[in-house]
Amino acid sequence: MYKVDLNSDLGESFGAYTIGMDSEILKYVSSANVACGFHAGDPLVMGKTVELAKAAGTAIGAHPGFPDLVGFGRRNLAASPAEAKADVKYQLGALLAFTKSAGVRLQHVKPHGALYNMAAVDMKLALAICEAVAEVDSSIILLGLANSKMLEAGREVGLKVASEVFADRAYLEDGNLVPRRQEGAVIHDKDLAIKRVIGMVTQGKVESITGKEIEIKADSICVHGDNPSALEFVSNIRTELQKNGVEICNLDAIV
Repeated sequence: MYKVDLNSDLGESFGAYTIGMDSEILKYVSSANVACGFHAGDPLVMGKTVELAKAAGTAIGAHPGFPDLVGFGRRNLAASPAEAKADVKYQLGALLAFTKSAGVRLQHVKPHGALYNMAAVDMKLALAICEAVAEVDSSIILLGLANSKMLEAGREVGLKVASEVFADRAYLEDGNLVPRRQEGAVIHDKDLAIKRVIGMVTQGKVESITGKEIEIKADSICVHGDNPSALEFVSNIRTELQKNGVEICNLDAIV
């Protein structure tokens, strides 16, 4: 039987602002990426999200980003590798306080937004992030973009790595995601998206935006649940994967 993890970015609310439908999406995913206060989230939200995930039996991961609350961590910042390494350590330490208090393990780390995208192609930045993780706890799994420098760097520093794919995003021939500003970057046909996901998991292949078939490893699928339509989509993905003989489980059972 095939195995795959379903992950989602949670804990993005802060202060008076509520973002996402965390308690609902936790019904469908096997791993939760918790914002650590830099691009989203705050201490109260971090604690609450850890408790929600614990109650749902969902594995918990840290989701560190650039210190860019206004830009939601999606703007490229000219941070040096040393700065990025320190920022990731800082955010890991914050979430570890809450997971330790709750008596649960921090399973993985998945960088957020611009930090994730930049590290996918920048080996120095990727190594800085991976070194931060390894120096905090080398048993933590690194979750990164399939075929990226991030996974290469993780292996180099001795981390377990998990290859992430996206249900609703198009791919370039080199395995990177098509930039959001480019036409066709987001796949709006939900039936097509589900078909592509099943192919990635069971065949290890996906059609790039140019029509060329590329190889891809799918340990985990990123899904979103910030509105009722998205929740229905996640539910359908989970159902169709299981119909095709795919077991949904967290990363500890895969890598």
